[in-house]
Amino acid sequence: MNKQAFNPFLPLGEHIPDGEPHIFGDRVYLYGSHDNEGGWTFCMGDYTVYSAPVDDLTDWRCEGVIYKAEQDPDYGSDRCYMYAPDVVKGNDGRYYLYYCMSGKYGFGGYYGPIQVAVCDTPAGKYEYLGYVRWKDGTPMKKYVCFDPCAFNDNGTIRIYYGTQYQNESNSILEKDNEAMAEVMERFGKSREEILSTADNVSGPCMVVLEDDMLTVKEEPKHIIPYEADFGGHEFFEASSMRKVGDKYYFVYSSQKNHELCYAVSDYPDRDFKFGGTIVSNGDIGLNGVTDENRMNMTGTTHGSIIEINGQWYVFYHRLTHKSDYSRQACAERIEIAPDGSIKQVEMTSCGLNGGPLEGKGTYPAVIACNITNGRMPHGSNKIFDYSFPNVTHKCNDDGSTDRFIGEISSGTLIGFKYFRFEGLKRMSINVRGGGDGKISICTGINSAPAAEIEVHPYNIWRNITAEVNIPDGVCPIYLKYSGRDMIDIKEICFE
Repeated sequence: MNKQAFNPFLPLGEHIPDGEPHIFGDRVYLYGSHDNEGGWTFCMGDYTVYSAPVDDLTDWRCEGVIYKAEQDPDYGSDRCYMYAPDVVKGNDGRYYLYYCMSGKYGFGGYYGPIQVAVCDTPAGKYEYLGYVRWKDGTPMKKYVCFDPCAFNDNGTIRIYYGTQYQNESNSILEKDNEAMAEVMERFGKSREEILSTADNVSGPCMVVLEDDMLTVKEEPKHIIPYEADFGGHEFFEASSMRKVGDKYYFVYSSQKNHELCYAVSDYPDRDFKFGGTIVSNGDIGLNGVTDENRMNMTGTTHGSIIEINGQWYVFYHRLTHKSDYSRQACAERIEIAPDGSIKQVEMTSCGLNGGPLEGKGTYPAVIACNITNGRMPHGSNKIFDYSFPNVTHKCNDDGSTDRFIGEISSGTLIGFKYFRFEGLKRMSINVRGGGDGKISICTGINSAPAAEIEVHPYNIWRNITAEVNIPDGVCPIYLKYSGRDMIDIKEICFE
């Protein structure tokens, strides 16, 4: 079988969310946060970069750790975790890394400055340079310095950043002292700053820097007014800027928290109009999927768009381990229409592959793009303590690691999109657990089974096989479990 790219497209034990893809030279580099597999809080790892040739997105290699949290002067305080970074090539030809420090569970992530490191190569060893600062050398902390995006706009260095508090309007905060105190603590801002309608601390912002990549050249400003109405898809966090032709595309995570949206303008700092949703990590908004019947556990998302060899992609992340703390990089092909619009795309198992996966051989079950029991939760800075199907892992005594979909109960649907089949005869599923029932193999969510396989209690991993009736061509595969107790699935195999 030829080498292929799955979602998630990095090694299955790697968790790099908040991805900002950039092309430098003949390679695409993915800069992002670094979660631990099964971690207990956000961003526990040092910045690690992967890259791939622009002409072969199946061939991702690890460039290693480019920057360690301990290199930051704040390390060792209550802020020792590095959040979503970005990298830009400066006018001097060097590469500059912008990031923010935070504490456990995000505490302290909203009131520090934007930090900067520098390197002579895209994925070399970065060295701490300083923080974004005013001309007098003091840290620039206007608005909320969070999730920085770095953008070289034909020689002008722009940093986009910010967040917006959720669920509380100014009118509510004025009346609710407890909610106001929480927001003040979170942002490290005064009551007056938070309630100001003329210069509210919330919302997406931009600051222009001098060529030293540190000093403020132009006063920070909001690029979208705090009161702007985006039809329920208002900005929350995860600023990212791209230029498509002569238009500026602002990509961000909306207040819904599970989707990447975009807004478009002729200018880099004003007049942005809402464009739509690009991707949701629960496929919410597609084919009748709503918050109530989301196709995965949902939670934070962060990413951007990029053109690689004439094809546009959106990079984003999914959640694993029943939490927001173990997120994995995914990508999908997108199309930018002649009128500049982007239609929402579905999550797939084959985003960077250039087409469907080959319908033969063995695949890890954790490349499933939909995992649902019909009542999946939305995660928010927590690890759920009740059972539902999820991607997880277990370290074995022999040093190996099993990665699998666990806690699969009756009624669970697991989807893989897409495969190209030719002459398929049998399919096997690697399972274990106390379950007693059957797994139906279908080519559509509501289609009749192409095969059914009986499941019985197995204490160890065991392959169960069935003859299948799937015609040649491209289609998804859905596994539907029904029975008592729960099972785990590690692999699927086509013969």
